[in-house]
This record gives sequence, C-alpha cells and structure tokens, in this order.
Amino acid sequence: MVRMEDREAVLRELIRVQPTHVVDAAGCTRRPNVDWCEDHKEATIRPNAIGTLNLADCCFLRHIHCTVFATGCIYQYDETHPLGGQGFLETDPANFAGSFYSMTKAHVEEIIKHYNNCLILRLRMPVSDDLHPRSFVTKITKYKHVVDISNSHTILADLLPAAILLAEHGEVGVYNFTNPGAISHNEVLTLFRDIVRPVFTWKNFSIDEQAKVIKAGRSSCKLDITKLVAKLKEYGYDIPEIHKAYRCFGRMRATGIQ
Repeated sequence: MVRMEDREAVLRELIRVQPTHVVDAAGCTRRPNVDWCEDHKEATIRPNAIGTLNLADCCFLRHIHCTVFATGCIYQYDETHPLGGQGFLETDPANFAGSFYSMTKAHVEEIIKHYNNCLILRLRMPVSDDLHPRSFVTKITKYKHVVDISNSHTILADLLPAAILLAEHGEVGVYNFTNPGAISHNEVLTLFRDIVRPVFTWKNFSIDEQAKVIKAGRSSCKLDITKLVAKLKEYGYDIPEIHKAYRCFGRMRATGIQ
C-alpha cells in the first residue's frame, strides 16, 4: 500500500505499474462522518490536500491522465442560487466553508484544476445499488431524524460509466458530476419505503435542530450539469433525471435487499 502523501513512494509505484490512467477516489472523512475532520485537521489535510496534490503532480510529471473524484459539497443555497432555482456552475466560486472537509476540498480544487492532465468530477451524496455503509441511502435510513431539503445526488450506476468514458477520451477540467435535477430527502425515503422496505418510517427535524447534534455544517445545493450532459452526448451517453435514476431501488429489491 502506498500513501498518497509519500511522494517518492507514489513515483516509484507509477514507474512500476506504468499506468495510462490513474483514478483518485481518496477522501478522508473517517467515522461516523465528516464531523471527524473537525477534530483531526492534520490527518484530514494529509490525504485530502497533500495527497491529492501530490498524486496529481506525480501523474503530470509522468504524463499520466488523472481522474479526481472530488466533491460538490462546496456550495450552499444563497440569494443567487436559491432552493428550487438555478444550480451552481463549475465556474462559480465555492461559498460553503461550514465544514473543514469541504473547505479543504475547495482549496485543493482551486489548485489542481490548473493541471492539464486532471479530470475533476464533483460528486454529491453518492448512491450505490446496494446498502453499502458509505452510500447516502444507507446513511440517511439510519438517522434518527432527517432534514428535508432538495439536493443534487450522484447515482453511481449512472455516473461511474460516464467517468470511465471521459477518462478514456482524455477529457480534463472540472465537471459537476451528478444526475440532472434535485431531489428532497423525504422524496428519497418515500421511494425507498414504497419500493424496498414497506415498514420503513422516519422523522423530520429542522436545520436549526440538526445543528445541535452535529459539529460541522452540511452543504445543501443543486449543481448545474449542462456542461457534463453536453460532453457525454458527444459520446452517445445520457444520464437519467434524478427521480427516474432513483428507480435503482427497483434493482435493490430485485436482488433481495430489504
């Protein structure tokens, strides 16, 4: 195993493997969630900032394409981008620094976006077709209370093939990397109940009430994916709207997940 922040080890591994493409999916949040980062800032900086920059630079020196799975949790609804309004573009400056995790991610993106070998994909609330512990759906179904607010989400079954497609074609730059549209937490849980677990129930609470039980703020936003949709159309690939995409629950049920 190679630590991303260990520059010599990363270079040795790149020379040994001789890859044409590298995918950086590292993102330290630990357990139980991003609140961990608030009390472990140095341990967060090493992989999320130093490691990501180091890997991108080492790949640049070796002429290797580097895909970075970044985060779209660097924005918060505001007057220009209100709830239900237009989404944030790739060119909009980050306006959310309510968590140390998001703040470090935003700073790192501002640097690596200048590397001409890097494809930066901003995921939000990623959802797998199973109930993996790190899947957004798994997390939200385990919360005692849920804030009901609309967000952009990344359904991995739809977007991971797109990531491979973009990398294979050597695309670079920053892309918002979610399904089109936004969906509220209550809408997600209603679909989960109706399709996967009929006995499931949940309770809502307000953002102010949520703030009393978490250390770091949480980003809520909608991302504009016009740029992504247009680029993928060049390769004949379409991404379903988020409400349709959440029919992934049907695939869960078909495999016996409850």
